[in-house]
Amino acid sequence: MRILVRGTNWIGDAVMTIPAMRRLRRAFPAAHIALHCRKWAEGIFRDVDFLDEIITFQTADKGLNDLRTEATQIRHGNFDVAVLFPNSFRSAALPWLGKIPRRFGYEKEMRGFMLTDRVAIPEWKSTRHEVYYYLNLVDEVIGSLEGHADAQSEPPDISIAVSPARRDDARKLIETLGGDPGLPIVALGCGSTNSRAKRWPAERFASLASQILDRNAANLVLLGSEDESDVAENVHSISGRNLINAAGKTSLEDAVALLAVASVFVSNDMALAHLSDAVGTPTLVIFGPAIPQTARPFSDVAEVIRVQVECSPCMLRDCPIDHRCMTAIEPDVVGKRVLDILERDATNG
Repeated sequence: MRILVRGTNWIGDAVMTIPAMRRLRRAFPAAHIALHCRKWAEGIFRDVDFLDEIITFQTADKGLNDLRTEATQIRHGNFDVAVLFPNSFRSAALPWLGKIPRRFGYEKEMRGFMLTDRVAIPEWKSTRHEVYYYLNLVDEVIGSLEGHADAQSEPPDISIAVSPARRDDARKLIETLGGDPGLPIVALGCGSTNSRAKRWPAERFASLASQILDRNAANLVLLGSEDESDVAENVHSISGRNLINAAGKTSLEDAVALLAVASVFVSNDMALAHLSDAVGTPTLVIFGPAIPQTARPFSDVAEVIRVQVECSPCMLRDCPIDHRCMTAIEPDVVGKRVLDILERDATNG
């Protein structure tokens, strides 16, 4: 059997589909499973053991002619089954035009006629972690094709592998950027591309960096996308310390490897927090306007830092008042957790 999985369009969502793809692999160990995803996703899934093939595309906003061209490419893959993680109309149109016989997806965006197997949105969608939303879809696939869903007994596994070679390259990159490869790495994610309200103030990140460097010799590395480079530069400027500003200067693949060799990652509610969690690095995520129960990094290596205020969660992209959900979180509190993790690592050798 040949299975095509249509990947999600955002980094954090891509990470949250990992348990579902692992479950699909366990249910169909002999199947050829291909991931159809945006080009950047290669940096996440390159070393995983649950995929046989990665088929990439550059953007989801192409015209009809490009859609037909992609559909022809997919048709030549002779896939038997398509599993659609996104809810969009276009994601269903591609396997439909590509003539994949079985097409599983959630019934949204008026695309039901293009699906052979329509799955209803679960009633619990807004109250459970997003990981279970993707697992639910895969369980429907397994149940329909196999007549059962035994894999539900397996605990969700969010982990992804990063090869030793990529880890070595990440350490060399730290040295190239002016760091000391013999010191622990503390990575900071100061941005959030889709919401300014999710950002802990730059002054707080700068204070945190100073506290860490005053107490512990370490490489302080600022990570983020090109869109977040201005925020990272602001933190760098305010701190006045020797920080390594790698925001916007690394590929996603490099960022994944850097997170894998870091001792701890501190960030806002952003995509890199999910990646840090997936590679097994202790992750401290500062939450304010969003709901951590449904969107936090999934595994136990991640810890949510949050102060409950009367107006949170509001889910707004910009705070209309005083940003109290974020300013209530003090650098001293976060700094103590970081230093505890570094001390534990030093003790364990």
